Amino acid sequence: MAGPISLDVDDTGLMTISRDMQLSLSLDEMKALKKYYHALGRSATGIELETFAQTWSEHCCHKTFRGEVEFEGKTISNLLKTTIAKVTSTLDPEWCFSVFEDNAGIVDFDGDTAIAFKVETHNHPSALEPFGGAATGVGGVIRDILGVWGEPIANTDVLCFGPLDYPYEKLPAGMKHPSFIYKYVTAGIGHYGNNMGIPTVNGAIYFDESYVGNPLVYCGTVGLVKKSRYKREIRTGDVMILAGGKTGRDGIHGVTFASVDLSTEQERSVVQIGDPIEEEKVSRAVISIRDKGLGSAITDLGGGGLSSAIGEMAELGGCGADVHLERVPLKHPGMQPWEIWTSESQERMLVCCHKKDVEAILGVFADEEVEAVVVAEFTEGERLRLMHTDTVVGEINISFLFGTNIRTRRVATPPERSFSEPRVRSMDPAADLLAILAMPNVASKENVIRTYDHEVKAQTVLKPLQGLDGPGDAAVLKPLNSSWKGVVISNGMNPEYGKIDPYHMAACAIDEAIRNNIAVGGRRIALLDNFCWGNPERPDRMWGLVRASQACHDVALAFETPFISGKDSLYNETELGPITPTLLISALGVMPDIRRAVSMDLKEEGNSIFIVGATKDELGGSHFYKLKGSLGKNVPMVDAASAKTSFDRLTKAIDSSCVRSCHDLSEGGLAVAASETCFAGGLGLELDLDKMPRKGELSTEKLLFSESQSRFLVETDDSAAFEKAMAGTVFSEIGRVTDDKRLRITRKAAEVLNIEIELLKRSWKNGL
Repeated sequence: MAGPISLDVDDTGLMTISRDMQLSLSLDEMKALKKYYHALGRSATGIELETFAQTWSEHCCHKTFRGEVEFEGKTISNLLKTTIAKVTSTLDPEWCFSVFEDNAGIVDFDGDTAIAFKVETHNHPSALEPFGGAATGVGGVIRDILGVWGEPIANTDVLCFGPLDYPYEKLPAGMKHPSFIYKYVTAGIGHYGNNMGIPTVNGAIYFDESYVGNPLVYCGTVGLVKKSRYKREIRTGDVMILAGGKTGRDGIHGVTFASVDLSTEQERSVVQIGDPIEEEKVSRAVISIRDKGLGSAITDLGGGGLSSAIGEMAELGGCGADVHLERVPLKHPGMQPWEIWTSESQERMLVCCHKKDVEAILGVFADEEVEAVVVAEFTEGERLRLMHTDTVVGEINISFLFGTNIRTRRVATPPERSFSEPRVRSMDPAADLLAILAMPNVASKENVIRTYDHEVKAQTVLKPLQGLDGPGDAAVLKPLNSSWKGVVISNGMNPEYGKIDPYHMAACAIDEAIRNNIAVGGRRIALLDNFCWGNPERPDRMWGLVRASQACHDVALAFETPFISGKDSLYNETELGPITPTLLISALGVMPDIRRAVSMDLKEEGNSIFIVGATKDELGGSHFYKLKGSLGKNVPMVDAASAKTSFDRLTKAIDSSCVRSCHDLSEGGLAVAASETCFAGGLGLELDLDKMPRKGELSTEKLLFSESQSRFLVETDDSAAFEKAMAGTVFSEIGRVTDDKRLRITRKAAEVLNIEIELLKRSWKNGL
């Protein structure tokens, strides 16, 4: 790429250039570049084409979500704007401080303090190099929080793997086994978060055969932002300071690599190398610069490296920029200008400031032993000029770079498939319950959780494991010494439902994330969406993406929960096929007083047990059906209007201090939720299925294992107060807490199951 590159070639030639340079640009995009350079009367340079490839990549500009889709005879223009973002613009809550604009979503918290939250994915890198891919996924999302002048206070992780017992002989050559990926992804996450001194407080681990060779690694970070110190002010004459780790050849073509299907032949050089100790120093310096009021704007160097960060800053300020690439500190001597420009080396931040503040900012970085140098200046006009040792190696019009409206055109058609309800019965409910508790997606993840520090910073009120190591619904943090207000973090995800209908999969993910938050006392909830999907150029994959996006709009609007941030990771396919459509919903809530936070473990013998919400004939995609080798048809559906009323009333009950424990019903239904509350509290339960609210006549297995949404198991020591708070909703008293450490469930006065909680816990703890 040393010399000029002529784009005055035919369509085949254009696509050859795109392929050979690994640009991942479409024919329409290459033709737009051909027209651009023809008007300039010159050839392109390699560094210029690399800049367009980074900026126009699926990873950076989300062109599938912002393009056009033919769906059911209509054209959808900008799926993001008409579904997910529309929820927020319609609700327009005053407490949303910054949404869909910066590196993270930001909401009001307490006075001048706001909360920032961002979730990213690092899937393709983690498939190639699991430890490094996962570690740098954590590092990248921490820098997203630093990139809004935030102080990171907590991490989340949601991970999807292939079965750990997947037959080795079925693996394609060069593809890593799920057990290897699982071991090193979880180690990489712990390595980075622990060394940064940031607690990992919430997450999940999910297994499905579609993730063989293509794991999903969702990394999230929550941070504190001072609203009075939040700045995005760019003006001509200001400079850009590059600070942090040196720039190397690691991570080059990372974003273009993430914009195509995954193959076993792709290079490990696209995987970045992480250094959490360096990032900890960078973090301290950034917060110090913020508190001193020195910087005027900030962003992290993530996908696309300098090419994305500097270009985006210039576009934000309506300026041009002169960039001096020879000033960039390098890991490797002899790096080419295009490599310096597009490298995705980690632990780097770009701080913009007035010239008068340069020495002070460099001094702050020097105090932390962080290398920092001025690499660029903002200029008048719209010219992005790239220089290396006084030689201009590239020059691009910023309006063309960011304003060219080449919309992707996708077609969405449903796959040809049909579903039916199996005829299966539970001949031994106790045995089925033990088996479900041991299933990988239900079983304890304590062996992973214990490798993460969830206590550091001494702010964690409710932790991932609660009571006697039961699975918590949400994390609660007390981030301010001066306030009892809490931050509540939860998530929802169930890809199995998406095998039947992505719409209801998305709806259930939203319901689960919200009800997990509600269960501990959260309210005023904001959502984040993270889509991981297959190749959107294939109509059946695109159909599912549209359906899930529509559900996000419908259900989040009904719950009055705005989206504040999101991300999509597409092209998650290998030679084994696409991943199961997977949507992670993260929920960020607040609570007025953490002293009223409610955990899920049973508290005291004799307390009454209520179930909130109706149980329905909804075993489609359930763990019970999976145990029996079936998928089913009747996927759980969300009645958001009814659920919102129940959620609001349950919050009222929690605030009245009559709720001793609360646990949502999700995977495995009532039987699993009851088991978890028992062994988390070291107490027993007696439950009567005849008292359960239900829709229609249901078999015993459906009452036990249905995964109907919007349901809770609530323990109270004041039934009258609870009933008063819940008036007008669907709920019923179904049992009581006992001290004999057994789970007893009856129906029509006959015993359905009677089992020691020690057996339940042993099965749950030994599943993995």
